[in-house]
Formats: sequence, C-alpha cells, structure tokens
Amino acid sequence: MNTFILPAMLRLVDTIIALYVWTLIAYVAMSWLINFRIINPYQPLVRLLWNGLVAAHEPFLLPIRRLLYRILPDMGGIDFSPLVALLLANLFVGPLAKDLILFVGGGF
Repeated sequence: MNTFILPAMLRLVDTIIALYVWTLIAYVAMSWLINFRIINPYQPLVRLLWNGLVAAHEPFLLPIRRLLYRILPDMGGIDFSPLVALLLANLFVGPLAKDLILFVGGGF
C-alpha cells in the first residue's frame, strides 16, 4: 500500500505544476489584454479572475522579479519574471518530478 503513495504524490505535484503553468499563461495573456484595453478590468467577472490570478502568481513572481532587477538592466517596463517562472517549471521542476515518478516505479 505504501508503494502507491509516493508515485501518487509525485503525480499530484506534476499536476499542480502543470496547472500553475497554464494559469501563469492565462495571467500573462490577461495582463496583456488589460494593458491593451481589450478587456475591462472593472467588470466583476474580469476583476474576480484577475484578482485570483494575481493572488496565485505574485508570491512566486515577486522574488524572481527582485532577482532579475538586480541582474538585468532596465528593459523599458518589460517583465521577464513570468518567462523565468515558465522556464523553471518546464525545464527543471516538471522533468524532475516525472523522473522521480519513473524511478519510484509508478510509470507514467
């Protein structure tokens, strides 16, 4: 019974990472739509979605943003922190979780 818990937990982590990536893409797309005035941020549904995405992603993006502002020169208001977060999730954390699932023997 205990042999099934670890692969299930690792699959859960992989699913959470995939959900984070998709919601991060939605966060970036919605920020562009708001900045280009395609959608109105004062509509209740848009405001609800935007506040939820901000609450989910800003705690992770803020440390990346602080680090990038120390490393990169001023890029004219372009925020690269979502790109770095996507790269970290897709290149390091996601494959690591999948390799651990295969190593434990849970398959995929």
